[in-house]
Amino acid sequence: MRSSSQRSQTLRQLIAEDIVMMPGAFNALSGRMVEREGFGAIYLSGAVLANSVGGVPDTGLMTLSEARDHADHIARSTSVPLLMDADTGYGGAENAARTVRVLESAGVSGIHLEDQEFPKRCGHLDGKQLVEVGEMCEKIAAAAAAKTSADFLLLARTDARGVTGYDDAVERSQAYLRAGADGIFPEALQGREEFQRFAKDVKTILLANMTEFGKSPFFTASEFKDMGYNLVIYPVTLQRCAMHSIGEALRTMRQEGTQQSIVDRMQTRQELYDLLGYRPEENPRAGS
Repeated sequence: MRSSSQRSQTLRQLIAEDIVMMPGAFNALSGRMVEREGFGAIYLSGAVLANSVGGVPDTGLMTLSEARDHADHIARSTSVPLLMDADTGYGGAENAARTVRVLESAGVSGIHLEDQEFPKRCGHLDGKQLVEVGEMCEKIAAAAAAKTSADFLLLARTDARGVTGYDDAVERSQAYLRAGADGIFPEALQGREEFQRFAKDVKTILLANMTEFGKSPFFTASEFKDMGYNLVIYPVTLQRCAMHSIGEALRTMRQEGTQQSIVDRMQTRQELYDLLGYRPEENPRAGS
C-alpha cells in the first residue's frame, strides 16, 4: 500500500503533465478496475459513499468514520492517487482539520471541502444554502494547517454559481485561495463560455465535474484541458452503469427463472481472479 504522501506527490506530478481524468470508484473492486484500465487517479464521491455504502441520499448523512473506512478499503486495493469528497468537513473548522488528518492517514491524496450549509445537497440540485465566506475560510485555513504532506491537495468547492451567481463564485474562490486552498472546484458551471471565463478569472488548479444529468453540458477531457482545467471527475458514472446492469439482470432472472441468458454479459470467474491477482492453484480453498 502506497502512503498518502507518495500518492499526493504523484497526483501533483500528473497535474503538471496533463489533465487528470478521475472516474469515481464505488468500492474496492471497482477501484482496482479503474487502475487496471489505465486511469492515473481515482475519485471517491460523497454521493457514491451515501448511495452505495450507506444506501441513503446524498444529504450529509454519512460520517467521517464511514468515509475513512470506505477510503481505506480502496487505498489498500490500489496504488494510484485518491481524491475524496469530504462534503462540508463533517462540522466546523476543527472538524475539517480532523477530516484532513483522518483521511490522509487512510491513504487519500487530497480532498475537497464545500461551502454549503449542513445538511448539504447534491451540487446540481436547486435549493442549496451557502455558509458565510468567513466561516468557509476558517475551515480551509484549519484544514490546510492540518496537512502532514505539503503535496496533499486541498480543494475548495464553491456552490455559489447556482445560489448567488457567477460573480460571487469567483469572489469566494479568490477568498478561499487566500485562506490556504490549493485549488478550486466550481460546481455546476453552465456552458463552455462560463467554464472558459472562470478559468481566466481564477488562475489556480481547477477541477471540473463531468457528472451526468446535471447542469453542466458534456465536454471531453481534452476540451476541459483546453479551457484551463487540471482535473475532471466522473463521480457517479460507474455506480450508475453498474446499477442499470444489475436491474436488467434481476428482471431477466425473475422473468426467466434463470440467469443463463445473461452469462455472456458477466465478468467471468477468471476475469475476477485476474483483477484480484488471485491464483487459486496456490490456494486450494478457492471461492466461487
